[in-house]
Amino acid sequence: MLYAIIGEDRPNSLAARLEARPAHIDRLRVLQEQGRLILAGPFPAIDSPDPGPAGFSGSLIVAEFASLDAARAWADADPYAAAGVYAAVSVKPYKKVLPA
Repeated sequence: MLYAIIGEDRPNSLAARLEARPAHIDRLRVLQEQGRLILAGPFPAIDSPDPGPAGFSGSLIVAEFASLDAARAWADADPYAAAGVYAAVSVKPYKKVLPA
């Protein structure tokens, strides 16, 4: 089943986000190579594809996991979580409708 992982950044977390980004991306690439990643990306803190020093307000990952518990465990082990980037993370079952 698909799950949406939504991370909400702590204030002033850009430096920690940038430091942890390579490890975060490596984990996402593993999901992609396994054919389990639907989409992933950050929410810019301002209305711009490159928010510069304004940074990001969070991230969204939609991927396939065996269960909600497996998705939560994956999210809990994310480098952004370990680096203190996120103030909160929610994991929800997700049903993709379109595009088919």
